[in-house]
Amino acid sequence: MAYTYDRIMKDVGIDDAEMRIRQALSDKGFGVLTEIDVKATMKQKIDVDMAPYRILGACNPKMAHQAIGIEPRVGAMLPCNVILRKIDSGTEISAIDPVASMQAIDNNELHKVAGEVRDMLRAAVDAA
Repeated sequence: MAYTYDRIMKDVGIDDAEMRIRQALSDKGFGVLTEIDVKATMKQKIDVDMAPYRILGACNPKMAHQAIGIEPRVGAMLPCNVILRKIDSGTEISAIDPVASMQAIDNNELHKVAGEVRDMLRAAVDAA
């Protein structure tokens, strides 16, 4: 099972792709709680150069509240990460598949919520 949903944005720079995915996530009820510039962090921490790579921690408060109500420790798997990385042809956007990431939890009610979140994340990636 794939653990991410991916889209390549040909000839789109990472800054533009980030602006577009942030708007698409917002349109689907997600906010970005965390932001990690992996390229800058790797340079600062271990003096390694790499292509632009960013991680956005996205959260839909309504869905997160519902999931935590079903399974209180599920917060260890939140927020839903969305990555942007520069590739030769443009920028690749990848969103975690919550269904795949929550397979370890034996709770069908939670899996239903994860499926809804997966659909929302896919719609955001497609709309970016």
